[in-house]
Amino acid sequence: MKLHMDLGKSSYDIVVERGLLNHIGDYINVNRKVMIISDDGVPRSYCDMLLKQCPKGYSHIVAQGEGAKSLEVFADLCKELLHLHFSRKDLIIALGGGVIGDLSGYVAASYMRGIDFVQVPTTTLSQIDSSIGGKVAINLDGVKNIIGAFYQPKMVLIDPDTLSTLPRRHYANGLVEALKAGLIYDESLFALFEQGDAIADIELIITKALHVKKAVVEQDEKEHGLRKILNFGHTIGHAIESSNHLHDYYHGECVAFGMLYFIRDEAIKQRVISVYKKLGLPRNIPMECEKWLEMIQNDKKADGDLVETIWVDSIGTAHIRPMHLEEIKRLMEDKR
Repeated sequence: MKLHMDLGKSSYDIVVERGLLNHIGDYINVNRKVMIISDDGVPRSYCDMLLKQCPKGYSHIVAQGEGAKSLEVFADLCKELLHLHFSRKDLIIALGGGVIGDLSGYVAASYMRGIDFVQVPTTTLSQIDSSIGGKVAINLDGVKNIIGAFYQPKMVLIDPDTLSTLPRRHYANGLVEALKAGLIYDESLFALFEQGDAIADIELIITKALHVKKAVVEQDEKEHGLRKILNFGHTIGHAIESSNHLHDYYHGECVAFGMLYFIRDEAIKQRVISVYKKLGLPRNIPMECEKWLEMIQNDKKADGDLVETIWVDSIGTAHIRPMHLEEIKRLMEDKR
């Protein structure tokens, strides 16, 4: 399956195909210097498979986890590109999950003010959500994605076969972003989770989630309006991640918990919780209200003590509501 992200000069194709890793040269120009950035949680065989197809290929493997999205790792990667004499005509391939996509994309956006990069996502989270849309970033002082840019890839190549090596918890973690897409935009996508088998239906779920994000990003690439609805659950979700120093809980698990605060209808909330149980998500995350508020103040969506929050009142629709920090505090305390 091929989708086209229509963003004018920044347009690109998204290809979903089983076994795609075996012949990436059919889709991208590998006859130039290619730096494959990956982490030690991605099977080495994937990287080796790509290197065999790149006559001038190099690889840089970082430690798995949010710690890779640091100024130090960013600097190391830029230095390596410099020492290997990479030019603007060369290519970075992001091979891995959301962390690798964010890190690689920010390196690509910054090195020589922009070098080509291609997303090759290998997790449910990155295949469903983070590999498209052009948001790239690193963390600073425990605050998630506070340094970043909008920088679109030249192509996104998705091979669902790579999901077969994921532990169940990682698998479910990424599915939360597709569930989110259904809640804010596509009732039929939510129905796949509620009535079907998310693992058996994974290719259809990936496709539907990509269609949602594509539709939203094409209307609002730089997040001036509509694209903000993709942040549903992220206001509190990112705060949980940051207050736990980006450890303990995965991104999707934190977003899942964060979404519950902004579903007004109790019946819908209970339906969502039932889906969480099917996916095997954590049943509870210890509340640290003051810590979370401190992190929300540093959120990119904050303007003074006003934060733009996303609410779902009916499945398939969402709206934006600015809230004062004190209101968010009361909301969290009421839902304790």
